[in-house]
Amino acid sequence: MTPSKPSLPLEIGLLAVLALLWGSSYLFIKIAVTDIPPITLIAIRVGVASLFLFAVMLWRNQHFPRNGKVLGMLLIQSIFNSLGAWTILAWGQQHVESGLASVLNSTSPVFVFLITACLARHERPTRLDRLGLVGACLGLAGVILIVGPGVMTGLGQQVGGQLAILTGAILYAGAAIYGKRFNALPATVTAAATMIWASIFLIPASLILDRPWTLTPSTHAILATLALSVFCTALALLIYFRLLRTLGSIGVASQSYLRAGIGVLLGALLLGETINPLAVAGILCALAGVAIINVPRTFLRSQASPSLKP
Repeated sequence: MTPSKPSLPLEIGLLAVLALLWGSSYLFIKIAVTDIPPITLIAIRVGVASLFLFAVMLWRNQHFPRNGKVLGMLLIQSIFNSLGAWTILAWGQQHVESGLASVLNSTSPVFVFLITACLARHERPTRLDRLGLVGACLGLAGVILIVGPGVMTGLGQQVGGQLAILTGAILYAGAAIYGKRFNALPATVTAAATMIWASIFLIPASLILDRPWTLTPSTHAILATLALSVFCTALALLIYFRLLRTLGSIGVASQSYLRAGIGVLLGALLLGETINPLAVAGILCALAGVAIINVPRTFLRSQASPSLKP
């Protein structure tokens, strides 16, 4: 999935697909975790994703880097994107209502901007970046409207859980920024390597803590776990690392605003749920925020160079 030239409709479409895949992961986790403990579920998730991505690598005749420094950097990326973020988010969501958790988890684009401006400076703050901050704040406001402003009344309660979720959002922001270091690698290689690193740590933890051979999961739990592993993890990571090249760190992080809207729309289409006017306003705000972040950036990049080198 190496793009030769950034195409705005294609990149925004892939961003929506990424939001759909990661947004639907909550549903699959909810189904699977009824029979499979969280650590084992995540271990299976990264393990199956590793096998799938490695098979894609073999099919494409790709190889892992042999440079020890690069492999160490891929471990750091795995901690940002999966090992650390997934674990701390799972703990935090045990203590925080889902609505407030989704709002707190949607702050990662704001943290991308703040980290970029104050610490990393991998992209020098410009007028375009300031416009991105406006889009990030607008998108966050959209999420609050979609979920319902009432969820903010819980802010300040269960502080430990809320701080954990915010820490997860910061880790996601770090993953979006740090992941740009791997533009020279094929997206398949980066995704496979990060999942293999996660498997190395999580599979032994699962064997020690959960003794998965004693579990008897239902068919629904098994199917949900497979969908989570292949679609919401392996395929999603391929899209994610592609978009880091074309949309940049704050652009790819903006998909977090689309997840809440997609959840509402899926509920209306599949479950017959009613969409209230506040949610419609929130969806429009989220879409506007994503557009403000991505449209100028993608347009300028497509004009600046005829090809996008990996």
